[in-house]
Amino acid sequence: MDSSASAIPLSALQHYLYCPRQCALIHNEQIWAENRFTAEGQLLHKKANEGPDEHRSSGSILRHLHVSSNQYGLSGICDIVEKQRDGNFVPVEYKRGKPKAHRADEVQVCAQAICLEEMFHTKIPVGLIFYGKTRRRIEVRLDETLRTLTLSTVSKVRRLKECETTPSAEYDPGKCAACSLIDLCQPRALRFKRGASAWFLNRLQSTE
Repeated sequence: MDSSASAIPLSALQHYLYCPRQCALIHNEQIWAENRFTAEGQLLHKKANEGPDEHRSSGSILRHLHVSSNQYGLSGICDIVEKQRDGNFVPVEYKRGKPKAHRADEVQVCAQAICLEEMFHTKIPVGLIFYGKTRRRIEVRLDETLRTLTLSTVSKVRRLKECETTPSAEYDPGKCAACSLIDLCQPRALRFKRGASAWFLNRLQSTE
């Protein structure tokens, strides 16, 4: 569908579901900044990716595996892919925090599975997410509901990239406080600016 140059990064799906503006700042405007949370995440990914692939009697562990889907125009890297003895593949995504109320992490691992299914002509029923804060793996059922959400997000990210626009800031205290781009995005300042502009226009119209 898309060439590798225009393929959507798997990470963009997670960024979009967390915040469409964050996704546009990173993937359209090429803006990035680090904070404690991103640094901890990078360290966790590094630990998962270090070392050679492992091959055991129970199966293989493939690290830092590049994956892609021509059908859906996706590309990215899996932290770990476990190839089980029966030939089944299980993508394992590493996250620094803990399970979340939204499904952004699940969509990212589902997209990895979609790429693997196309590359290896197989079907993958489950993926895994390892959370650094809880030190536990969570099983993700790759059912039709999650697959539909994943492909819908792919379409939304593609439209966002094609239109080359950045959504307006919507301040969310919980999300914005953890975002490494908060100083560049300035959601509170932009919200105040919009609010002040609306107040001024209302006052102006009321005096006419």
